[in-house]
Amino acid sequence: MYSTLELEKSCVSNTTMQNKCCWADMEDWLRFSVCYWHAFCGTGADPFGIQTLHRPWNEGATPMECAKKRLHAAFEFFTKLGVKYYTFHDRDMSPEGSTLEESNSNLDEMTDLALQLQNRTGVKVLWVTCNLFAHSRYMNGAATNPDCHGLAYAGAQVKNGLDVAKKLGAENFVFWGGREGFHSIHNTDVGAELKHMANFFKMAVIRRESTDLEDLFIAHIGAMDAFARGLRNAVRIIEEGVITSMGKRRYMSFSHGIGQKVEDGSASLEELEDFVKQNGEPKVTSGKQEKYETVFNHYL
Repeated sequence: MYSTLELEKSCVSNTTMQNKCCWADMEDWLRFSVCYWHAFCGTGADPFGIQTLHRPWNEGATPMECAKKRLHAAFEFFTKLGVKYYTFHDRDMSPEGSTLEESNSNLDEMTDLALQLQNRTGVKVLWVTCNLFAHSRYMNGAATNPDCHGLAYAGAQVKNGLDVAKKLGAENFVFWGGREGFHSIHNTDVGAELKHMANFFKMAVIRRESTDLEDLFIAHIGAMDAFARGLRNAVRIIEEGVITSMGKRRYMSFSHGIGQKVEDGSASLEELEDFVKQNGEPKVTSGKQEKYETVFNHYL
């Protein structure tokens, strides 16, 4: 803890936060918030070692019991620290269930408690976001998932997340695409994925050591030759259509049903939620990246 002298020197004490900076109070410029996932959900584990942080709020008979202990500890921390805001992912606040309905129920129960604690302490939610990256269903993305079932699950989760943000009076909602993007261009239809994401959201300088004049010619000739070879190979890839047909099969779920509605921009979050309730958890399917790369390398 800070000593009295240190607190007096601090630029973020309760008194100085109310001082004017230009035309607004410092606290209006600097809306400090505690990030729930780092402060209360982190275990200290990393790719090189196991858990190093053993927190008392993680000791409980059930995941929901731990979640409630964690939330009470968090609000005690918020009030002692003197911050006015906190932020969280939906799965920080409550554990994921075995079904979407169970997950939503867990989050509803936890946010009922959070609302009580907010009203009691005056601490507010700065923003809410959804964890669309930790579960294996999002291995290939959420809004950019090549399987519409995965995208639909993300939509259903976001729908509930938006409801929770409104319930808690959050000042913002963040779409954080932790798994959007791709590992390999060979098995990815970037245009389709960007379109799906847009519909979902409606989201070198090189130092050279060559000094001879000859090197200048070689550099230009080599580059032009590489482009020419690349063009001829690209034409072969297009004309033979092997990679194209593989890609079409990967995105097949967007050619009918709820996938077609996502494709043409007419789907709603409610429809995605209904789809998940009827069809359950999406299957985790391999992206076959190595196969795509092997086929691509055939043309080099």
